[in-house]
Amino acid sequence: MQFFYRSSEATAAIQENGRDLCPASAETAICQRDLPSFLVLGPPRTGTSWLHDVLSRHARLPEPTKETRFFDRHFERGLSWYLGHFPVASGERLTGEVAPTYFASPAARHRVARTLPHAKLVVIFRHPVQRLVSMYRMKRAYGMFGWSLEEALERDPELMASGRYATHLRQWQSLFSAEQIRICLFDELSRNPQAFVDRVAKHVGIARFSLHRSQLAQVYSAARLTVPRSFLVTRAAVSMADWCKARRFDAVVAGVRNSGLMKLFVGGGAPFPEVPSQTLARITDLLLPEIEELEAMLDRDLTAWKRPPDS
Repeated sequence: MQFFYRSSEATAAIQENGRDLCPASAETAICQRDLPSFLVLGPPRTGTSWLHDVLSRHARLPEPTKETRFFDRHFERGLSWYLGHFPVASGERLTGEVAPTYFASPAARHRVARTLPHAKLVVIFRHPVQRLVSMYRMKRAYGMFGWSLEEALERDPELMASGRYATHLRQWQSLFSAEQIRICLFDELSRNPQAFVDRVAKHVGIARFSLHRSQLAQVYSAARLTVPRSFLVTRAAVSMADWCKARRFDAVVAGVRNSGLMKLFVGGGAPFPEVPSQTLARITDLLLPEIEELEAMLDRDLTAWKRPPDS
């Protein structure tokens, strides 16, 4: 068990230094359950939803919502709020979180370092242009904006920022030891899901397990996102879901997500158009310095990432 206590003097000292390890308002003794011992940091669109589903049978992960967004969005709600997302501890299962939005968040990075200094971390890198296009389509499918890809590149900083792999990895490495961070590639997951999961499980301390045939099929799912049937309806539904999750009404959101009602809010529109080759080339050029720096950091051949992918 881990116990956290803050005296008024300690709280003042922490806040004076611009840090808040345990951000609960007026709480002094909080959380008697174990905090996560591992985090899968993402970034988004790197197979993290699949990995969450696979690991949830062997580790104690948040439920029914995969992402708590605690360290990047809801830190001020406190550790009690955060731990309330995890099922009651049973047996010897490790506690962890699959949290793809943490990777590119400076706030999340420092909060994780202060709150979970000994955690094991997993980072998954995917061809950065493919990942960016996938992230754009996901955001548009869920009504986060209605822009074209070209417009989104100018108006949504997260698209490019989350693809600055080398920059963010260096920052995580400045706060955690090399032994704590495991770097994986999405291509490895696509080629051999079992070997990929074996490496992740070994790093975070989960006993080896075999994937079911149904789990292997999900890796190669051909399901595609589409433009929303109605942008306004989808935007309103997503905003309501965020409101519910912030107030711990995750079961309501999960109930809608797992029912036929989901089809009313997400998808149903036209397929996304092919991305023009000149746009893919421009994004590749913008991210090329990051790719080359990451190639040197990992001492791995990333030549395939230096060419524009198929849209």
